[in-house]
Amino acid sequence: MSIGPEVAEGESKIEGTCATCGRPLTQVGSKGECLRCLASVGLLAQGEEAEKPGPQHRLTPGPLKYDHFEVEVGPDGFPIELGAGAMAITYRARDTILNSIVALKVIDRKVGQSPGARSRFLREARAAAQIRHPNVARVSHYGEQDGECFYVMELVQGETLEERVRKNGPMPLALALEITEQVARALAAAEACGVVHRDIKPSNIMIESDASETLVVKVIDYGVAKVLTPQTLPGVDQTQGGFIGTPAFASPEQFGDGQSGVDTRSDIYSLGATLWYLLTGRVPFLAGSMEEIRKKQQQALPLEELRSLRVPSQVTSLLKSMLAGEPRNRPQSARELLDDVHRSSLRFSPEARARRRRMVVTRVVVTLTLTAIALVAWWRQNTRSRSEMQRSIAVMPFANLSSSAEDAYFAVGIQDEILTRLAGIADLKIISRTSTERYKNKPEDLKKVAQELGVGTVLEGSVQRVADKVRVNVQLIDARTDTHLWANTYDREIKDVLGVEAEISQEVANSLQAKLSPAEASSLTTAPTQDQEAYDFFLKGEYAEHEADVLLKAEPFDRAATFYEQALARDPNFALAGARLVVSRVRRHFFISKLSPPELDEVKRMAERVIVSAPNLPEPHIALGTYYYLGQRQYDDALKELERALELQPNNIEALELSAFLHRRQGRWKLGISEMEKCEARDPRNPQLVGNIAAAYCSLRMWKEAKRAGLRALAIDPHSLVGLQSTILALINGTGNISEAKQVLTNYPQQGTSAGFSVIASGPPRIYLKIIERDFAGALKLCETEVADPGEDRRRLAMRAAIYLLAGDTASARDEISHARELLESRLREHPDDAAALLQLSWVKLALGEKAAALRLAQRATETVPVEKDALIGPTNLAALAEIQARTDESAETVKTLQRLLAMPIGFYISIQQLNIDPVWDSIRNDAGFQQLLAGKEQIGSNK
Repeated sequence: MSIGPEVAEGESKIEGTCATCGRPLTQVGSKGECLRCLASVGLLAQGEEAEKPGPQHRLTPGPLKYDHFEVEVGPDGFPIELGAGAMAITYRARDTILNSIVALKVIDRKVGQSPGARSRFLREARAAAQIRHPNVARVSHYGEQDGECFYVMELVQGETLEERVRKNGPMPLALALEITEQVARALAAAEACGVVHRDIKPSNIMIESDASETLVVKVIDYGVAKVLTPQTLPGVDQTQGGFIGTPAFASPEQFGDGQSGVDTRSDIYSLGATLWYLLTGRVPFLAGSMEEIRKKQQQALPLEELRSLRVPSQVTSLLKSMLAGEPRNRPQSARELLDDVHRSSLRFSPEARARRRRMVVTRVVVTLTLTAIALVAWWRQNTRSRSEMQRSIAVMPFANLSSSAEDAYFAVGIQDEILTRLAGIADLKIISRTSTERYKNKPEDLKKVAQELGVGTVLEGSVQRVADKVRVNVQLIDARTDTHLWANTYDREIKDVLGVEAEISQEVANSLQAKLSPAEASSLTTAPTQDQEAYDFFLKGEYAEHEADVLLKAEPFDRAATFYEQALARDPNFALAGARLVVSRVRRHFFISKLSPPELDEVKRMAERVIVSAPNLPEPHIALGTYYYLGQRQYDDALKELERALELQPNNIEALELSAFLHRRQGRWKLGISEMEKCEARDPRNPQLVGNIAAAYCSLRMWKEAKRAGLRALAIDPHSLVGLQSTILALINGTGNISEAKQVLTNYPQQGTSAGFSVIASGPPRIYLKIIERDFAGALKLCETEVADPGEDRRRLAMRAAIYLLAGDTASARDEISHARELLESRLREHPDDAAALLQLSWVKLALGEKAAALRLAQRATETVPVEKDALIGPTNLAALAEIQARTDESAETVKTLQRLLAMPIGFYISIQQLNIDPVWDSIRNDAGFQQLLAGKEQIGSNK
């Protein structure tokens, strides 16, 4: 803070204005500071008192009007001012149209001439406007007039927490906890909107006056808010360089450069400092400068202050967790904090204290009463748990009893349709087909299967098709007691099979006593088509699509599309077939071969037509969401469609899983993992899903969690490549324990060369372990056999070229490496944006000594999918670029790239432990910048 050269140190009165608040200075601190501003940031020197606002801070008399809001004036003719900050003044005003009293915040005209200041002011209004919660002062209007910007918000009648503590001293424990709980609710609402306040402190929290004496707390002033959501409008700056906030209440990470690591956990720290202030009347770390505060934050909390005030240990533990120096040691979300605070608030409320006093007096009676209550609660909980378990069901694979094995699709299709109908009932927990298909249609140990799937009931069935007749046998079994709840046999003509599926679904819902909404009851009995032949084509398409999902090969995708098209030719209004055709084409586009822009446009038009024909079916919305996600990487549009699908069918695991994977690409890792874990509850035996959870934890460098999830995926399926790769990389990157990683490999089947290859670590785990051990001959031997798939063979040859280069022996394999170059260059002529091929060719070029060409190719790969566009693939491509840079005498650029990678989630392939042991980095191992990286830190966990 500067006040002008004419002010001598130690003066108590000066003329001029404060550089922070812009108001006349009438009293200063020992170093010339405006005491009012100094107190507001918690840096007031001991013995100094804050300057009281007085008439010298007001404008000249006269009416002020902004749009239809008129500023009220006091008896002296001056506008009634509610508060002022560094850039704006807040007035008491009247809405002349609605005749209501509001708070009007106006940015100073001089300050408003700065585009950054105007942007910040607009961001404040937008941030506060999108949070609608009883504990947040709501913004209702924004405008600009005569070069001034203003916005209107709810007028909170009352006092700030700072005013209350200054007037009455430290607060009673119960009141402080109740206030903290209400603020935590406000933070949870802001977190849901992707907004971080960044300046939570007592002067930004108000206690509202209420005639009913009900405590209402309001969070105000979002002037330095940070917007984390990807929907931020262009031109709105999300962060600012340098320090932002109030030092005495700011988290340690807010003192960093650019505040890139600031998220909700920073607000949790500030709320912890506020709670400390409410209980003690002091901030946790009292200091005279920001640097002193920063140093004190690295020391232990002054817990003796709490002990002297007899703060309970539970509340002390709460404060320690909120004020932890490392964000990962604090509550990880506002919702988690709210649970912690609520528990403390309940325990130390006046009612709870009174109850404990009564317990001392009437211990025996109360003990008996509590015992009785506990018994009743246990009975109710047990009854509820039994009821919830009873309404959970797994539909096992239906046996195909038809004479022809080709009719297997028909049995699978009927099972799928019944499962799909039941999944539309929100009151039921339905296990996904991906999990149940791993079991026989009649498991020998039904109780064990039910326990693994987390269900209480199981539906078994068989299908027998003869000419134009079909017989369907089904039985509903209570898996806990292995007793039949209901069984039936349906003999029908093929044309009536849709009616059979509806009848079975209705019977199951009735037997499980599921509560059905009118829409659910209608959906349960509505047939997707009246044309049986179209339906038969559809079932064949579904069967082929399941095969395509597993194999990721072009042929089953093409077969599925043909069947869906035949179904639509029979019934053009068959919305379900149209939706599935869209999904099949988009998935083939993403995994196999790109569609041209006109072809993608046609897919979109088809998805939109299907939605128009069946707006209340979830599948068309999933189809359009899949198009936006995998076809165009338009994540916001995709989420809207998936959210609509989940509104229509809350149990739709496909929509929830796509949302989880999409949030991961957006960099919203915590939300993505949370949604994947919700999917796991309904798809617990899906190794691909569990393996992706492990991979997500790897990306966040949460190695223990990654290892646990990876081993869980391998326990489900020993052939799970993503599970195996996640487990191995968690061990290598977490502890560098090569022997344990090798032990994991010995317990599971041999793995070929089918893993992708972009960065060295993305190769098959067995090969990568050989590379880590610098057994290059062994690594080459593992990938010496030619494979039939052209794409896989290109990856194999590029990998061999990279291994030859690391071994320093490219001369002996020049012909093989040249052959790899020809294959990859041919691929890129047809698909110039194939990032994997670009990176593979860059290693081949390196092996041939063409360093400049290798670097250009790697840079092109990062441009195909930038980090900002895809938080999963973008950083992986960037890691691959770092590897190429390290091998092209670009040590300074390599270090810059690695610095960027260590500050983001990409632990799957880049961590400090990995940099220490991977031979890729041997070429720059003695570089001073690289050595500095090894001694530094890496991001653990997620910012979102």
